[in-house]
Amino acid sequence: MTPLPTQPGKIAKEHYAYTKNGSCCLLAAIEPLTGARLGQLQAQRTKQEYALFLKALASRYPKAVKIRLVQDNLNTHDLSALYETFPPHEAFALAQRFEFHFTPKGASWLNMIEIEFSAVSRQCLCRRIPTQEQMEREVLGLLQERQDKGIQINWQFSLHKARTKFDRHYRSIAK
Repeated sequence: MTPLPTQPGKIAKEHYAYTKNGSCCLLAAIEPLTGARLGQLQAQRTKQEYALFLKALASRYPKAVKIRLVQDNLNTHDLSALYETFPPHEAFALAQRFEFHFTPKGASWLNMIEIEFSAVSRQCLCRRIPTQEQMEREVLGLLQERQDKGIQINWQFSLHKARTKFDRHYRSIAK
């Protein structure tokens, strides 16, 4: 693109042409004590993608009676996603396998997967990636590499620290 001609006493300016190559959604889960990871890149962020991710997660742990998920309060993170995606009997069976724990609004840092998202962002998403296929290869490859290295989450936020930090919220509820 040709820069605009400068006027006397003015700085030369050039327009930056930004081309958006698209967007996508990373759904991921981590088992903090083992470092096992599951990730999926989806073209959209809808309840259907979330339901398919939950199904993949459940199939990864076929013997688990309950799978406990800590997650944020995103509008798609809801059991209704299962019922909107699968037949009722399948949705019910999947719903019985999960136990949801939601982080407080504005406290996503309590969600361990956010640590993983931060690592992916620093190591992989610090540049533009031209296609979703390349994005999928690189992001899922990074998750696999981190799993193969056995990188675990060293969670240091104790129950005592949580009670101290959130005490002001508990007091307002008790009033």
